[in-house]
Amino acid sequence: MSILKGILFDMDGVLVDSEHFIAEAAIKMFAEQCIYVEPEDFLPFVGTGENRYLGGVAEKYGYTINLERDKTRTYEIYDELVKGKLNPLPGIKEFIARCRSENLKLAVATSADRVKMEINLRELKFSDQTFHATVNGLEVEHKKPHPEVFLKAAEKLGLLPENCLVVEDAVNGIKAAKSAGCKCLAITSSFGKEKLTEADWVIDSFFDVPNEVFNWQ
Repeated sequence: MSILKGILFDMDGVLVDSEHFIAEAAIKMFAEQCIYVEPEDFLPFVGTGENRYLGGVAEKYGYTINLERDKTRTYEIYDELVKGKLNPLPGIKEFIARCRSENLKLAVATSADRVKMEINLRELKFSDQTFHATVNGLEVEHKKPHPEVFLKAAEKLGLLPENCLVVEDAVNGIKAAKSAGCKCLAITSSFGKEKLTEADWVIDSFFDVPNEVFNWQ
């Protein structure tokens, strides 16, 4: 029997509305290399981790990316851009509090590198006790839509994937969640409902989470 025991949170677009900041940072990085890109260029790569996020746009413009250098520079710009400006998504702290009151195990499972995860959690002022485990993009070989990040997060929590709910905002993340064998709750912070149809539940706000999200088997 599959009973909910754990929640696996994507980070960007779920815990925090950071997509426009990382896009701005990447645009500035590319501009330093005399490559001028547009915010919409990044949309196909949302949720896939910065390697693909930057690399996919570089390919579009025929730019040979120096991944480590350009990613490091993007994170430096991002760190400066977000200081004092990152806010948790409305209702997410209340949702996390409810999850903890239900005695569920919680994990962050992000395709982003550890440095970005740490910047975000620092700015959001989540305590060290908020999450029982974290998995970042440097800990997995295959990025979303591959399920590895969620499988590893469930393993770190000591749970089976079928006992976990993934909270996502991106199409690639939903595909990863379902491939892992998890249920999925999607929020429309990055994409419209019409793009998120593979999720089990779709919400516009964490204040609107239906009770059935906590009571399935």
